[in-house]
Amino acid sequence: MSASIVIFYILAAVIIGGGLLAVTERKIFRSAVYLLFSLIGIAGLYFYLNYEFLGAVQIVVYVGGIVVLIIFSIFLTAESGDDMKKPNLWRVTFSGLATLFACLLVLWLIQGHLFVSNTGTALEPNVRNIGRQMLSTAEHGYILPFEVVSILLLAAMIGCIVIAMKIKPKT
Repeated sequence: MSASIVIFYILAAVIIGGGLLAVTERKIFRSAVYLLFSLIGIAGLYFYLNYEFLGAVQIVVYVGGIVVLIIFSIFLTAESGDDMKKPNLWRVTFSGLATLFACLLVLWLIQGHLFVSNTGTALEPNVRNIGRQMLSTAEHGYILPFEVVSILLLAAMIGCIVIAMKIKPKT
């Protein structure tokens, strides 16, 4: 087994292990830290595939921004050392079935897609092409999801502040 295969398996284990621990951990702060490890593993996978720009964006945006926002929200709204309540059996069953359905849907969609552009050639993954695709309003542009995510993050932060203001006792 070559070194590159070993590196890939280590990165895959960090990603999957961090993701599983993030959703099964009972302490909310530890769950956020496990999410951090999973996102760092994804950045490592980008670097492994020689997509340095995407790896740097993964670290700056997700590891540096989103996880810090989540941890900040945890400290504002909850006791970070307390255990989360144990979910009831109905929620666990429903979550498992929803996850299984989502995985089957993704596999079905991947099987039906050819992954070839209309021109028959793929774009080179450089900063200019990624920026144009990300901010394009054309048919395959990503400006709408990009803006929806920014509004979603703003709404989450406002909700976090409102909840924190209701929890804190007035003096």
